[in-house]
Amino acid sequence: YNKQIGNNVIDKNPRNINWSAGLLKCLDKKLTITFSKSFIKYAYYRPFTKCNLFWEKHIIERRSRFDELIVEDNENIIICISGISNTKEFSAFISNGFVDFHFNGDTQCFPLYYYEKQDTTQQSLFDTDKETYTRRDGITNFIYEQAKQLYGNTVKKEDIFYYVYGFLHLPAYRAEFAADLKKSLPRILLVDEPKKFWQISKAGRALAELHLHYEEQPAHEGVNVEGDDCGDFRVTKLRFASKTDKSTLIYNDKIRVTNIPARAYEYVVNGRSPIEWVIDRYQVKVDKDSGIENDPNAWGREHGNPRYILDLILSLITVSVKTMALIDSLPEVKFG
Repeated sequence: YNKQIGNNVIDKNPRNINWSAGLLKCLDKKLTITFSKSFIKYAYYRPFTKCNLFWEKHIIERRSRFDELIVEDNENIIICISGISNTKEFSAFISNGFVDFHFNGDTQCFPLYYYEKQDTTQQSLFDTDKETYTRRDGITNFIYEQAKQLYGNTVKKEDIFYYVYGFLHLPAYRAEFAADLKKSLPRILLVDEPKKFWQISKAGRALAELHLHYEEQPAHEGVNVEGDDCGDFRVTKLRFASKTDKSTLIYNDKIRVTNIPARAYEYVVNGRSPIEWVIDRYQVKVDKDSGIENDPNAWGREHGNPRYILDLILSLITVSVKTMALIDSLPEVKFG
């Protein structure tokens, strides 16, 4: 980009640069863009798929409101729903980082917190040049007061946030309002019984903990890995043993994952189980326009774990089975 500044004829070769309307405006203004490693962040491109993101305001021009959600070292977690007019069944997932607009459908995000940037005008002799932010709650005081009246003063806004995540996983809610969830945003009601509120909130918290830390889960008991002593963990394209047999996954020419329980495929995010998301996304592809190779094996190399993809698959089997157990533990809620 910087080499094109001041040129009468700009390079439009897609193997060198991908022009956007905003980037062309920057070029018209002769604005130099500076590279900094601090702009490199991780982001969730699709469920269970992390990528590197160059979070620079001129390169990423459609930033939505993520400048208010993911701010420096400030913590945050975000409920991501599949959005309006999604062709798949409604789904909800949770993130603690940037997510792509199509992360799990036409994704819409609802944060635990958001951050307001403070006026940088120096107020005293002891102020620093560092930008400061004020943390605001994503849960409104209106619903917080209602929850306290129903469930007592011990309830916190965080409890309500996790209640929402648990509520969005209620099978009865998804079945009852399946048509509505394709046309409008979810509407959450507060259950009458305090016991059920706390059951849903605790299950939602457990689901969030499981989904945020999906890479850290141990392998599911009974699942076997054949050939992993070969030392070759490179993936080209994962596949099942057959169209009708999903209990065996062909990892590469040397490694197979066998005895995968059918329960692992019951948990679905935006039309696919976690294992099927890995099959779809974790394969070596070359972009036709740019010629850039997308090699998912590189993530493991960068993070010092060449068997990252294999460990991820084993962890996701556990995530799927545990998720279904938590969903089964949710109390019955009647809608009328």
